[in-house]
Amino acid sequence: MKTTLAQLFLEELQEEAKATRALLALVPLDKGDYKLHEKSMKLMSLTTHVAEIPGCFHDIIQKEELDFAKMEYKPFIPLDTTDLLALFDKKYNEAIAILSNTADEKFDEQWTMRAGEQIFFTMPKGKVVRTWCLNHWYHHRAQLGLYLRMLNIPLPSVYGPTVDLS
Repeated sequence: MKTTLAQLFLEELQEEAKATRALLALVPLDKGDYKLHEKSMKLMSLTTHVAEIPGCFHDIIQKEELDFAKMEYKPFIPLDTTDLLALFDKKYNEAIAILSNTADEKFDEQWTMRAGEQIFFTMPKGKVVRTWCLNHWYHHRAQLGLYLRMLNIPLPSVYGPTVDLS
């Protein structure tokens, strides 16, 4: 039996979610205003962004475009770690359900990111899933790891042993 693209994305999402959830569980929410640099995001913004990124699967697979001019984003502010992890779990489980029911042909459809008349890009959904749902997620998760490192919080394993678990 041939492995589908959706199955490959699904397996990767499931594996990567473990490390992401472990990292999110360590975030000191009382330090939400912490920034590594004046141009950096605040810890709270970065944390909620990492927790919300699995929601991109819905926006990309189920829709034809994302138009920032038509959306009203309200930042999620978790009350505590349980609240933050509940957000992540919700977005993750939605992504699992979507990928579990996506035919490979869907990944060939075009998807556009725009802000009104300004088009940032149009590309196949499969490429958008790879870059915006997965690679984008890993990029920000790594940033979150750096924030935690700078706050002297021991880091969990992501891809094998870590100096904090020796």
